[in-house]
Amino acid sequence: MPPTTHPAPAPPAATTSRLPRTDALEVAVDLALLAPSVHNTQPWRLVLHDDRLDLHADRTRQLPTLDPVGRALALSVGAALFNARVALAAAGWSVVTERLPDARDPDLMAVVRPVDGASDPELAALAPAVPQRRTNRRAFSDEELPDDALRALADAVAAEDAELVVVRQEHHRQLVARLTQQADAVQNADAAYRAELRAWTTRSAASRDGVPTSAVPHVDGRQRDDLPLRDFDSAGAGGLPPETRSTMRQTLVLLATARDDQAAWLRAGEALERVLLELTRRGWAASPLTQAIEVPLTRTQLRSALTWTSHPQALLRIGRAEATPAPPHRLRDDVVENSTRPPETEPRPLPTPPVGPQHETRAADGRARRRPVSDGRGGTTWV
Repeated sequence: MPPTTHPAPAPPAATTSRLPRTDALEVAVDLALLAPSVHNTQPWRLVLHDDRLDLHADRTRQLPTLDPVGRALALSVGAALFNARVALAAAGWSVVTERLPDARDPDLMAVVRPVDGASDPELAALAPAVPQRRTNRRAFSDEELPDDALRALADAVAAEDAELVVVRQEHHRQLVARLTQQADAVQNADAAYRAELRAWTTRSAASRDGVPTSAVPHVDGRQRDDLPLRDFDSAGAGGLPPETRSTMRQTLVLLATARDDQAAWLRAGEALERVLLELTRRGWAASPLTQAIEVPLTRTQLRSALTWTSHPQALLRIGRAEATPAPPHRLRDDVVENSTRPPETEPRPLPTPPVGPQHETRAADGRARRRPVSDGRGGTTWV
């Protein structure tokens, strides 16, 4: 498959000099590892080279019951790929991305190369949102996302070769609710699905993966949501309030792609992460409602009603909500190969971006923009 180049507008005049290539690639790894993934499986392996970053699928972390064909795994790797692109843009580099570059190695999902040229200020502006993004399963307000924000999301998704469908009409909202309820019931009736879910929600702290109890609502049997959230409270120890208020009145958007193969799934993951970061930057929360897409029958019905020729890949509810705790992340040294950093025993989180005009550069639209730089100790900070 030939390389896909992402042309970028001219850099803003106030942008500072870019990071050295090797430092920029290390930062790209930092941000890639913060990507969302199905059940927080983090199903990727990252390999650094002097001039590029390779992203591989880790099939040992694929969910055989929920995700037998690897669609959710590819979306997860796509989200990590997008974060890497954001990091390189914020570091001042133009980016060339090769997706599925080697037919002999289908698990090599992408190769990302920082190259000479103008960086993309729209991607760079999303970098501070990466460590702030959360999958939020709290109760959402009924405040709907404004039309101008929805248009911006649609443009962002289109830039990633995907389509954003806003579920507006009442009968479509009712259909989405019915199909989500139906799919949720089908999944929960499957003993293998329940066992797989339990395996990823009762992980030891040492595993640094899976869905922690601190990030899921406590299920007390009284939930009657229009759009049921997945029941991650397999141990009855959910740390969030039981009331989730997942209703048809909230903003619902569906991401779809023209094709339905591994390349399309990878792009859908990039589009999904772009949406999540745009929402984070604007102060909104999002939560996936993917049951109806995971069950073949309900996915077909969803497609025939809402996307027609396109294939549904992700369904999100959007609203205002309090923040939730950060999920665990695997040790960098367990996931990354060929890093030039010294070995670490604890993950090194990205610091909160500094605040103040002395740290600001300006994107093409005049908004403040920050870039990652080395902190001198093998970590990353934002200036």
